[in-house]
Amino acid sequence: MKRRIVVLGSIVLLACVLSWWLAPRHGAERELKLYGNIDLRQVELPFNGSERIAAVLAEEGDHVRRGQVLARLDTSRLAPALARAQAQAAAQEAVVARMRHGSRPEEIAQARANLAQAEADAVNARRNFERQTVLLEGSATSRQNFDDARTAAKMANARVALNKKTLELVVKGPRAEDIDQAEAQLRANRAQAELLRQQLADGELVAPRDAVVRSRLMEPGEMASPSKPIFSLAIIHPKWVRTYVSEPELGLVHPGMGAWVTVDSFPRKRFGGWVGFVSAVAEFTPKNIETKELRTSLVYEVRVFVNDPADDLRLGMPATISLPLAQGRPTSSADHIPLQNQQR
Repeated sequence: MKRRIVVLGSIVLLACVLSWWLAPRHGAERELKLYGNIDLRQVELPFNGSERIAAVLAEEGDHVRRGQVLARLDTSRLAPALARAQAQAAAQEAVVARMRHGSRPEEIAQARANLAQAEADAVNARRNFERQTVLLEGSATSRQNFDDARTAAKMANARVALNKKTLELVVKGPRAEDIDQAEAQLRANRAQAELLRQQLADGELVAPRDAVVRSRLMEPGEMASPSKPIFSLAIIHPKWVRTYVSEPELGLVHPGMGAWVTVDSFPRKRFGGWVGFVSAVAEFTPKNIETKELRTSLVYEVRVFVNDPADDLRLGMPATISLPLAQGRPTSSADHIPLQNQQR
């Protein structure tokens, strides 16, 4: 009887040991550990013009806000050029307005008066020519006087024709093509003024968004150009951890799942985050984590966005990512980030 009890006890104990040994490790399966580095976007900020720098208003480490003026150019030459372009545009506006309105009544009346005078001169010249013709037949005048009278009559008739055409043009007003040309010139003048106005506005270098000044690269007195950055800015929102996951673990990671991020500099602090990007293309193990065993392995890039309202995390800082395999996103006092930053 005792032997039977001992055997049964041994069987139960063995079953318990096997059950424990074969049972899944819940702690290991409920959390996936990944390793990477803090990453963020950087902006090289140059002037959009080539002038001498007049002032630089920010230093390394300064937190700058979107729209804040960081530097200024010497724009003393642009202001007079803009004034001249605006004056030319105003003069051309007057030309276009005059052509659109057509001829004034006074101009039409003047053209008619000129025609009437030319017709009267033509009548007088024709009568003088007729008299000279009669006198020449009677040998009472010279051939020279006859030729002068005939020429004067022709010239008077020509002036009549000229004044008739002038009157017609005055009544019709400017040609449509001339108006189009004047309007095109006006647009060109306005565009030139707008270009100079924009160049004047570009004399102030503003921050494109909230950021931290990483480097101040030029000083007042230097010549700026679009190819020479004045500042290097670090965009502090959003930040993410760039990491890599192997193919067997790829099915455990999906966009939107929650994550915890820890760094050596703050061992007692966890930063809440979420998986924001999983690469659709495999790549070889990056060199910064390459070993002899892993150099031929294929991995997938993963970006885990992290909440850092106190701006504690720095670019390149090594980080450990814990991905709880249970659904849901972690929440903590450090897990708040504006909605617009989550969507970026």
